[in-house]
Amino acid sequence: MPDETTTLLVQELDGEGPGDIVGAAANEADVDPDAIGAINIDGGTATVEATPDAADRIVEALDGGRVGTATVSVAVLDDAGATARRYADRLTALVEMEREEEMRRHEQEIRSLSGRERERRGRALIEMRGRDEGEGLGGHLVKFMREQKGAPLPDTEIRVGDLVMISKRDPLRDDNPTGTVTQVTNYSITASFDPEPRKLSGWVFGDGLRVDLYVNDITYQRMQDALARLPTADGPLAPLRDVCTGAASPTPAPPAEVENWHNPALNPSQRRAVRDAVAAEEVHLVHGPPGTGKTTTAVEIIRQCVGRDESVLATAASNTAVDNVVERLAEQGADVVRLGHPARVTPALRAHTLDARLEQVEAYRRSQARREDAFEVLDEQDELTTPSGRWRRGMSDDRIRELAEEGRGSRGVPPDKIQEMAEWLALRERADALFEEAERLEQEAIDAVVAAADVVCSTNSTAGSDLLQDKTFDILVVDEATQATAPSCWIPMVHARRAILVGDHKQLPPTILNPEAARRGLRYSLFERLARHHETDPDTPGSIRSLLRTQYRMHETIMGFSSMRFYDDRLVADETVRRHTLADLGVSASALPAERQPILDPEAPLVFVDTAGIDAPERQRGGSHSRENPREATLVARLATDLLNAGVAPADVALISPYDDQVDRIDRRLGTDAVEVDTVDGFQGREKEVVLVSLVRSNEEGEIGFLDEPRRFNVALTRARRKAIVVGDADTVTASAVFDAVVRYADTEGRLVRP
Repeated sequence: MPDETTTLLVQELDGEGPGDIVGAAANEADVDPDAIGAINIDGGTATVEATPDAADRIVEALDGGRVGTATVSVAVLDDAGATARRYADRLTALVEMEREEEMRRHEQEIRSLSGRERERRGRALIEMRGRDEGEGLGGHLVKFMREQKGAPLPDTEIRVGDLVMISKRDPLRDDNPTGTVTQVTNYSITASFDPEPRKLSGWVFGDGLRVDLYVNDITYQRMQDALARLPTADGPLAPLRDVCTGAASPTPAPPAEVENWHNPALNPSQRRAVRDAVAAEEVHLVHGPPGTGKTTTAVEIIRQCVGRDESVLATAASNTAVDNVVERLAEQGADVVRLGHPARVTPALRAHTLDARLEQVEAYRRSQARREDAFEVLDEQDELTTPSGRWRRGMSDDRIRELAEEGRGSRGVPPDKIQEMAEWLALRERADALFEEAERLEQEAIDAVVAAADVVCSTNSTAGSDLLQDKTFDILVVDEATQATAPSCWIPMVHARRAILVGDHKQLPPTILNPEAARRGLRYSLFERLARHHETDPDTPGSIRSLLRTQYRMHETIMGFSSMRFYDDRLVADETVRRHTLADLGVSASALPAERQPILDPEAPLVFVDTAGIDAPERQRGGSHSRENPREATLVARLATDLLNAGVAPADVALISPYDDQVDRIDRRLGTDAVEVDTVDGFQGREKEVVLVSLVRSNEEGEIGFLDEPRRFNVALTRARRKAIVVGDADTVTASAVFDAVVRYADTEGRLVRP
């Protein structure tokens, strides 16, 4: 081997070894085996060292060709590609760890719990029967009801949009069908399955069925597929990839000129973010602290790009976040198409779904007619002898046709059976041709709808479906990007020339199930990685990050701590909220109990209630990993009741805690469903006029464990608009710097109360 070599990356191998690669290079590319050096194979991927001339010939001959039995992709791996490969390999391994953890938890529960116990917990339904409901939006519908006619369903966690698995005897069989729930009533659950009902087993329409909430594995596969494209990325994806993997720095660009603002109410920091984002060559971060209008800014960026005749893909990790973007775009008159199963879309927005739009396209109506014709042809097969089992007897399809033409039998099969099998084969060919024509027409219709839209919106995962295969957009906008893992963001990013990520890495990171995967970096969003790797002051021209500074939610005293602790003291409260309090809502101090008035004072926007002086120890339920504090739960429930009695509307109050068990205890103590009680994590993205936060931890050791996540407290505190009451044992929680700081801040800027 000469000193100068080129590294090739060979992907999608299926068990082939070095000899297969050398043989394919010699036979298909006419390369001398001596021109090939070291070959390293890891799973389905290999790196191959070759002379530059041999490498060029191998790529030309084998990219898209065969090595052994595998159809492979082959590309030159340069330094940037090698960096991308290390990056992608690391994340792929972490994605697989997370996938295995989710599957393990799911299967462990199914194995360890009976169907009846799963049903009691709301995650399964047993003793069900299925009824064929025909074609519907997104697939073939099956309605599941109790075997006992007219019997209502028990309480269940199964909701519209969930993936469910149907089983007869073994709920862990690999071939159990899965479908998407489209309707839930007190008596039935309807699910949509593969559009071709012939793929559904007949027992699905019978009795003795079990319906389980299921894990959706397709998202993990789409993450891995997207990451696999990075090492060999070319065209506009390559520079975007290089900035995101750290192989290159962002290209400086002056702010874009904007003549007409679609939303003239945007403040100066929002306008600057729009100009910087629109001008970005590869990627830009719009950093939006709580209440600063992240999505409002994202929508303006989208509208400005559309006005520049750029194609736009807008995504988010959750259906709720996507629907929020769709709703705002639709309100402003944008032509927006929402991808995804209609059952997962807010009913008011279903007119914007791809399925609804397709119904207006002639090519789609023709595709449906072809599909119906195909099913009618398949029905005709039921009257004929199927060429299988005892009637086929080893005969090929061609042999059956030959015998039928000659009117002869064979191997004990009479001529009439041969004739029926030949007719059956002819019908199958007709049906297959009709299905192919239906799929071609449907894709033609999909392409037309997507091409005509101003904006295409989907979840990150849906962007990896066949709907967008081979499509590239000028710009991608990912909302709530800090709540998505980096692999999740790469699913839509491989379809983009430029990317705008909108989020706040000072709030909660993505939820990761596998602790080791989290520790090794899966918990860091792509937004956070970029903010750290390319960090510059947002005031610096050409910075990769724009900071939204004006917030429209909190009283300035509540905002002040978050601004000082997490945002370099750069936030300002808009005049409309800067001094607003509960008193502005008509709440009078005289309507509050005198003994708790220092805490509930309508004019006091931030209060820390220190329970160190009362007997309020934490405790842990048997078999639970969570924590609760009964005395603290009683206190916050009483405070909430006092506020309600003083005239605060139940819809304006929330009680939150980091711990599930404390949420459960507060909920039971409160005794009303009118007030929202939730975990901090569950309440992210929400706001209320009054928020009471129960910190729970109270022990002599000063241990706070899970509570020691500053970003979780940032989320908790900034949910409040006019009043935030934080209840906790200062002696315990001040073991964490953020709680030590908030106690001191409350003492000087807010109010510190020691009952």
